[in-house]
Amino acid sequence: MEANIIYRIAKGEEPAFDAFMDYYSSTLYRYAFGILGVKESAEEVVSDVFFEIWKNRSRILEIESMGAYLRTITYQKSISYLRHERTMPACVSLDDIENFTVSPVSAPDAEYISREEIEALNRAIEELPPKCRHVFFLAKIDRVPYKEIAKLLDISVATINYHVSYAKDSLRKRLGSRFTTIALLFWSLDIF
Repeated sequence: MEANIIYRIAKGEEPAFDAFMDYYSSTLYRYAFGILGVKESAEEVVSDVFFEIWKNRSRILEIESMGAYLRTITYQKSISYLRHERTMPACVSLDDIENFTVSPVSAPDAEYISREEIEALNRAIEELPPKCRHVFFLAKIDRVPYKEIAKLLDISVATINYHVSYAKDSLRKRLGSRFTTIALLFWSLDIF
């Protein structure tokens, strides 16, 4: 995101804020949906995130990493939503997110990989344990740095490494002979 747009948002320019929302909305929606699993709830959380940014726009220039900041707010608002909607205890941790949903992965080049292979990959990802799927999504699909994930989810980098390794091994076993083709094509995405 351009520093110029952030500066313009701080000055209250709505067109700059519209561009900002366009840039981040799909990423934040995918993440909120992964936690909440309900389209309308994820949309509401993302809307709340953008409202908070606009409301506090005078301090937006102080934010060092906008992506990390937005993911943190989205995570916190999603957890708050779960607490409120499901009357969960005040402390919600990674263990309390029952089913992290990953949006289906799409092929980087449909010419070399079949729809069946993509569907097999998506099914294999869905079969991962929820915590593992959540960490795998952040680390390999959304490409969030491990240190950011550790801070966001309040877990160690070693735990992240464990979940990512477990996910890769599990996908390798579930995909069998398809794994080589899929892995080669997704190598550039650093999924495998």
